[in-house]
Amino acid sequence: MEATKPYPPYSPGPCVLSYRASLDVPRVLAQTVARLLFAHRARIGTRRGRRSMGCFAQAVLLLRFMRQRAAVADLARDNTISLSSAYRYLHEALDVLAAQAPDLSEVVAEAVRRGTEHLLLDGTLIATDRVRDRTGRRDRWYSGKHRHHGGLVQVVTDADGRPLWVSPVEPGCTHDLTAARMHALPLLYVAAGHGVPTLADKAYTGAGAGIHVPVRRPKGGQFLDRSTRGWNSYVNAERAFVEHGIAHLKTRWRALHHVSLCPWRITAMVATALVLSRLENRY
Repeated sequence: MEATKPYPPYSPGPCVLSYRASLDVPRVLAQTVARLLFAHRARIGTRRGRRSMGCFAQAVLLLRFMRQRAAVADLARDNTISLSSAYRYLHEALDVLAAQAPDLSEVVAEAVRRGTEHLLLDGTLIATDRVRDRTGRRDRWYSGKHRHHGGLVQVVTDADGRPLWVSPVEPGCTHDLTAARMHALPLLYVAAGHGVPTLADKAYTGAGAGIHVPVRRPKGGQFLDRSTRGWNSYVNAERAFVEHGIAHLKTRWRALHHVSLCPWRITAMVATALVLSRLENRY
């Protein structure tokens, strides 16, 4: 019987497997992001030919990170740049897009001008890697409610659940009401004064006039009357749309599933997701 030749041992060499891939975002979205990056380079005086990546390639890098949650090391390898350069291009693109996010004052003014029935407010936790940042015995980035490390972000949507504004990130131990008082409530009071109230969940109980929440069940086994139960049903049914809007941001832009960058960069990432969603819906 003829002896079979053994297979040669595997040794990773310079040859790698290459393949074609697609990104499920409109090409016009990448072109719009590229134009924003080009305008940014013109503002800071970047000379032509001084960058290793063009604006369109940088836009694709950002979209791959946000949509596919691609590892920065993979983005560096695919664009034949160093890891540090990939991080610089990524953070630059995040800052440029985040700067396009609307301020809450603009959102409130537009809602008042249109005579919007109401706005919706809710908070969401963006999961992140553990960060040792303790004040006494408390881990600032740990959320006892979610039992996970992350950053808390406040989101304002319209009555249909379309995200209109996102707040800067706060450590995960922060309560929703505390974060809302720091970033959202002062201007939402202005909206309520012009006939545009805000609906929220029970976490915002005590937020003040114009912030409508469900009524808590009284202690001692007492029951709510019929009209109060009807009010609670109305608020809960209407504010379900804000949860849909938040779910859209976090599922459409998978980078928000779990952030491995510095937790403070969640501010730029969530604002970028908001801007990308608004641009994508426009197309």
